[in-house]
Amino acid sequence: MKDTVCAGIGAVGGVISAAFGGWDGAIVTLIILMAVDYISGVLVAGVFHASAKSEGGALQSRAGFQGLCRKGMILLFVLIACRLDMLLGCRYIRDGVIIGFAANELLSVVENAGLMGLPLPAAVSGAVDLLTNKAKEGTDHE
Repeated sequence: MKDTVCAGIGAVGGVISAAFGGWDGAIVTLIILMAVDYISGVLVAGVFHASAKSEGGALQSRAGFQGLCRKGMILLFVLIACRLDMLLGCRYIRDGVIIGFAANELLSVVENAGLMGLPLPAAVSGAVDLLTNKAKEGTDHE
């Protein structure tokens, strides 16, 4: 019974891995950054009560669920990019999508560290402010 369960889990894992273009360093890095971002966001809200995603900055299950939905959407974009690579016979679309989302996740982790009061070098905090303002400008036009 144990062997059957392990084989079944392995088969499902293999199918999922193949759908995402394989289990390489890029996808592992993205998933790690997504996990660190989510955990640091929960800490910002739950411990430091400084989240911009909830009223009063406190932990809210709705905000957490929305964060998980966003992470799921990121993975769907990677899946779509992988399928486009297969269609076009290339490999750079998936990698570009992963790099773009990984950079965004890293930026969010740095923002969360700043909200926790971690002293950030001026260059890092300036870059975060600049990118945050650009993102707000982009959503103001909608």
